[in-house]
Amino acid sequence: MVTRVRRVGIITSGGDSPGFNPFVRAVVRMALYYGWEPWGIQRGYEGLIAGDIELMNSRSVSGAIGMGGTILGSSRSEVFMTAHGIRDALRNLNEADIDAVAIIGGDGTMRGARALYEAGVPVIGAPGTIENDVCGTDVSIGVDTALNTALDAMDRIRDTASSQEQAFIIEMMGEKSGYLALMAGIAGGAEMVCIPEEPFTLDDVTREVADAYIRGKKHCIITVAEGARPSAREIADHLRAHEGETGFDVRLSLLGHIQRGGSPSAFDRFLATRLGAAAVERLLAGESGVIVGTIENEVVTTPLSEVTECTRHIDEEYLSLAKVLAR
Repeated sequence: MVTRVRRVGIITSGGDSPGFNPFVRAVVRMALYYGWEPWGIQRGYEGLIAGDIELMNSRSVSGAIGMGGTILGSSRSEVFMTAHGIRDALRNLNEADIDAVAIIGGDGTMRGARALYEAGVPVIGAPGTIENDVCGTDVSIGVDTALNTALDAMDRIRDTASSQEQAFIIEMMGEKSGYLALMAGIAGGAEMVCIPEEPFTLDDVTREVADAYIRGKKHCIITVAEGARPSAREIADHLRAHEGETGFDVRLSLLGHIQRGGSPSAFDRFLATRLGAAAVERLLAGESGVIVGTIENEVVTTPLSEVTECTRHIDEEYLSLAKVLAR
């Protein structure tokens, strides 16, 4: 049971995703509604270790709902997960008299949240990652925006690929998870999807590209997650060396961090707002050591101990669908 909250800290950590700011806004304004003081912890866990903590008010988040990135800043911190990192974090939380913490981020962030909770800090987490690899929710904050950004790029690339009769290898974010590349491949009509979860060879790719040419297609689009092996660059180099077999000139496009940036979509704004409000309400109800997420459109909580031990798998149905529709 969480003791009565008077001050709540807010952390945005790890790789940013569209929707971090609407989450912060919701936590701040819900905290104020209940008479709590919201304190923004700058630069993620690094800022917590450094004691970079500032009091926020309603105006601190004015206009934040439509902003990309995070007004609090973010970072990845290896030091935080060490004994002295946790020690310094606890000291700074105690000196600021912060009673509980709301944290948004991906799988690494949730491991940090679990470490804080196990050290005695009341914590509520929220999933914020464009890779959609956090368990305990159907979809993470930021996924919808990132996917639509990727689709917009794919649509533009297809225009020029068709005009020039080219094959395009499009690398998308996803070091461990191929979710973005897979879903963009389905929604964007890719001829092949290459992701870490599904083994493939360079010869497999060559055959798919050659088959697309034989079937009379004017382009061939392949989405590749950055964690796929062989990599997008290796695929492109191999196809260039075998253009005589495939029939297509080959181009490589790396979407990179444009998938992280930009104003969050309506879906992500609403999801982030909903989960930010839920984080405060769960703390008010005495819950801690959990993440708030949505499953079948209902807000649910899942223990951090389960979330951090869970591996989110790609849906086999989507993999099969991608292969069938590519024909």
